[in-house]
Amino acid sequence: MPPASAPATRKPVSLPRLHEMHARGEKITMLTAYDATFAATADAAGVECVLVGDSLGMVCQGLSSTVGVSLETMRYHVESVTRGIRRVQGTAWVIGDLPFGSYHESKEQALRSATVLMQAGAHMVKLEGGGWTTETTRFLVERGIPVCAHLGLTPQTVHALGGYRVQGRGEAGETLKRHALELQDAGAALLVLEMTPAALSAEITQAMPRCATIGIGAGIDCAGQVLVLHDMLGMNLGKMPKFVHNFMADAGSVRGAMEAFVKAVKDGRFPVNEQHAW
Repeated sequence: MPPASAPATRKPVSLPRLHEMHARGEKITMLTAYDATFAATADAAGVECVLVGDSLGMVCQGLSSTVGVSLETMRYHVESVTRGIRRVQGTAWVIGDLPFGSYHESKEQALRSATVLMQAGAHMVKLEGGGWTTETTRFLVERGIPVCAHLGLTPQTVHALGGYRVQGRGEAGETLKRHALELQDAGAALLVLEMTPAALSAEITQAMPRCATIGIGAGIDCAGQVLVLHDMLGMNLGKMPKFVHNFMADAGSVRGAMEAFVKAVKDGRFPVNEQHAW
């Protein structure tokens, strides 16, 4: 059955609207999607941001990490997601992941790669890492490309990190916070914090009025929350991460699970620090 349209009162999500939500303390919701039908369903369920994540390498392609995902693969999935959203209500904000190796060489390479995803329909691109990514972020933003940064556990560098481990404990937390502030100053509008201690995430969130933090395993005090679609539907191929809640268990439908996720985030009931954070 095709997903129903989103409420008529919902306006298309834009960068100014995301800034307004952040300023007034309304939680921002984000889910991954990789095809037209799930993206349209997320839009209809009221999800503000649909992330076409390179996590598709693991959940769709069966890879062991995101490292093997190509820019051409990302372009294909961004196009698919965008078509699905436009066929229904067309309100969600679409973010495309810049995959491993597509922005590491130079700022100019990042611009070329971002152009591919923007022309495929993305409203914003996401890149991982801090420090060296600051000037790349500034370079893209100055050229009219909205940027979502990503700190903490950065899956594209999982081999360098020694696995999927919590990041930002102890002195490393000060470096992570410094990188976050640098990215805000460079113009990043959103910042995904993945598997960072809840107290550190809260501190970073409070220090960044111009850049909304989106947590995943980073505690309740982030400005918004994101989950991988397949995880929150209880369809993970491996071990379910600690930060995940199976919203499908009591929902009865995919759209119902998405709506439950949106409501739980908006109401401040998800995540629960004692269960989902560090």
